[in-house]
Amino acid sequence: MDFRFTQEQEALRQEVRDWLRREIPARWIEMGVALWEENDEIWAIARDFERKLAAKGWLAPGYPSRYGGIDATPMEQAIVGEEKAYAGAPAMLSDVLAAGWVGPTILLFGTEEQKERYVGGIGRGELVFCLGYSEPEAGSDLAAVQTTAVEDGDHYIINGQKIFTSLAHRADYCWMAARTDRDAPKHKGISMFVVDMKTPGVTVRPLVNMLGFHEFNEVFFDNVHIPKENMVGEKNRGWYTLIAALNFERSVVYIPAANRRLIEELVSYARETPWEGGVLADNPLVRHKLAEMALENEVCRLLCYRVVWMQTRGMIPAYETSVSYLHTAELTRRLAHIAMEMLGLYGQLDKSSKWAPLKGAIKSLCLGALGLGIGGGTNEIQRNIIATIGLGLPRG
Repeated sequence: MDFRFTQEQEALRQEVRDWLRREIPARWIEMGVALWEENDEIWAIARDFERKLAAKGWLAPGYPSRYGGIDATPMEQAIVGEEKAYAGAPAMLSDVLAAGWVGPTILLFGTEEQKERYVGGIGRGELVFCLGYSEPEAGSDLAAVQTTAVEDGDHYIINGQKIFTSLAHRADYCWMAARTDRDAPKHKGISMFVVDMKTPGVTVRPLVNMLGFHEFNEVFFDNVHIPKENMVGEKNRGWYTLIAALNFERSVVYIPAANRRLIEELVSYARETPWEGGVLADNPLVRHKLAEMALENEVCRLLCYRVVWMQTRGMIPAYETSVSYLHTAELTRRLAHIAMEMLGLYGQLDKSSKWAPLKGAIKSLCLGALGLGIGGGTNEIQRNIIATIGLGLPRG
């Protein structure tokens, strides 16, 4: 099997790499932005950088050029994503969420007007989306959503609550699931909508995450009137649209690239940190664990490439995205704990301390990585998908 990239793909990788080296703001590097950290300055820098990416066609490279992309193949999209992640480019969840999940789904199921308005707006770096999925009684079992959308003339009236909605306080629109038929089986009565967050009746309340940052929110919809044309896809068949969006979400080729950068930084730290008359890298246990993480991360990268390969050939990954997502989530958690063991008590320091190694990234990673096994479907949900769809095992 030939794992080499084509000359054109290697040229794209080098072009992106060189551009990132020039364009990543010095202030971003100086701040050492932590995983899931969010404030006004971070948001402003990230949004400005996203617009620069959009001008190159690299914010959403897979989009058609008319919507701000470069008609990139799935592998070319993966290359751009890898290079951004490895370089530590300014990014918020808004980048991945809108450009990587919402936009491609609207391209599949939306009308021409929806594609022009929303996909084009995302590709040009103009629009920010949040996800209206989870509810107080509907998390891993998304089909249990209770937020309703009732038809009323030329509008739908939405009532309900969403929770753990990332960046709802920054978003222009919410990509949301709502129940349009209460009497249908729960997988059959859901529809997908785009809701303007400035619509009367939408209330956003902050939820501070365990790192102390305001990224999550709870969102209330109180008689929110939206035009009928804001429905994406067929009425009562939104579950299939939602599953497509989740498959895009679980294609996480950028995470192994970010992990590779961290592993390299940990190797450098081990080579420079004194330990029992030598350096930490002299400890065979440290060497063994770092080598193990490097190998597992490469496996993770190849699992992600498998998904990309399938997409390149027009195939629809099903359980394969769950395999890559599950392995990535668990590997990142293990990597965070191994890094904390290496750094000892210093690993618990925040970047505000001058004694914090790696700008306090390990503390943030240990806390933030917990979400990788929850968002996008818990690890248990991924195992169920792998068991039933991948292995053909009966449902419990």
